[in-house]
Amino acid sequence: MDFLFHTSTSEETIDLGRKIGSLLKAGDVIAMTGTLAAGKTTITKGIAESLGVSDNITSPTFCLISEYDGSKMPLYHMDVYRLEGAEDFVNLGVEDMLYGNGVCIIEWSEKVQSELPKKTIFMKITPSEDGTRTIEIKNWNNGNIEA
Repeated sequence: MDFLFHTSTSEETIDLGRKIGSLLKAGDVIAMTGTLAAGKTTITKGIAESLGVSDNITSPTFCLISEYDGSKMPLYHMDVYRLEGAEDFVNLGVEDMLYGNGVCIIEWSEKVQSELPKKTIFMKITPSEDGTRTIEIKNWNNGNIEA
């Protein structure tokens, strides 16, 4: 199923992340696309909260992968912006994370799309000049997300 949402504030974006996260299952992969400061990490904060992660969520731009222990399941938050391509992604040893017992969120996923599992959930975040965001979700098979 495909979904389309609009958020007006960071808190609304985090709240949408909470709703999404409450429906995720171990092994789910979310491939995010969006411009710099689109809200990828903001929505990840809500997803992390719903997975029981108590750590502060920040963009893993420089460390590439942040792993968080959640009370429900682990969260693997990846930012592949600095990678040259899919081969670099594979060389990071991400296979256990992509097919493991947690949830993977991959920012700038268009750079590694060829290596993503078939069941990947695709999320595109588009910010507007007025501060609102449009969030498109494709390939979602985990249930209905109520806005």
